[in-house]
Amino acid sequence: MTDPVYGDGAIRRSSLHGSSVENTYAGVLSFMRRRYTRELAGVDVAVSGIPLDLATTFRSGARLGPAAIRAASVQLAELKPYPWGFDPFDDLAVIDYGDCWLDAHNPLTIKPAIVEHARTILRSGAKMLTFGGDHFVTYPLLIAHAERYGAPLSLIHFDAHCDTWPDDEPDSLNHGTMFYKAVKDGLIDPAASVQIGIRTWNDDFMGMHVLDAPWIHEHGTRAAVERIGAVVGERPVYLTFDIDCLDPAFAPGTGTPVAGGVSSAQALAIVRALGRFDIVGADVVEVAPAYDHADITSIAAAHVACDLLCLWRQRKVGPESA
Repeated sequence: MTDPVYGDGAIRRSSLHGSSVENTYAGVLSFMRRRYTRELAGVDVAVSGIPLDLATTFRSGARLGPAAIRAASVQLAELKPYPWGFDPFDDLAVIDYGDCWLDAHNPLTIKPAIVEHARTILRSGAKMLTFGGDHFVTYPLLIAHAERYGAPLSLIHFDAHCDTWPDDEPDSLNHGTMFYKAVKDGLIDPAASVQIGIRTWNDDFMGMHVLDAPWIHEHGTRAAVERIGAVVGERPVYLTFDIDCLDPAFAPGTGTPVAGGVSSAQALAIVRALGRFDIVGADVVEVAPAYDHADITSIAAAHVACDLLCLWRQRKVGPESA
């Protein structure tokens, strides 16, 4: 057994596995202190950021989301995650791949840049855990994931907004129309997809199964997981978590907050119960730290992301080893 690395494991640790000993208040801020590298050999999950907020329809600032989620993850790297009771990095090879390069001054290059960023990672066999950025980033990510895993995919979508408003402009940047485009493009199957926490109106939800926020409050998280299972089944599924799914009391640091949302406890309970699903990729988006208070939005996002890694570790190793 090698000696532990003390400090700055993100740049000093050579192994893809294991954890380093860090002061939570110091050091290089990769996500959960994972090794910063673009070497993909042997990698199970590549964490990366897409610092885009040109597609927002209200408050900008989500371009700073990836950095904020990384900074909020330091406590999660200190102990075994709760309630899992294991170090996911003992078995799951996770790296921080850094951020997707975008030319914000040439908007028409943004979508293809994100698609190629995702293709590069997915070609290696690694899964992607991506931090936005605004929610538009999920559309090009779905393009690459549908190529890799086969279209149409199922979608598990946490959000205050359905994001299926009509948009037939091929080059538009709009964080409220991605799933309209994804359905039209055949990337996702709305009949096998579910949206959780919705509390904005659309005249056409395009056949998505909607578990809106009042339904979650009335029926609870166990019923939600049962409904998700009935809709998604064993199909490959992409999971996207817009942080504004949470009520603004739990996530004020976002661009389009909507009152009446689910709590962080409710959302985490649902996410932690998704281990039986074949999640082929995931993102956490719309963290805008300028509107945050005491980093509570970034902390919630980091917890969601950590739980997703634990789901993948559990699926790789098996629940009996926890």
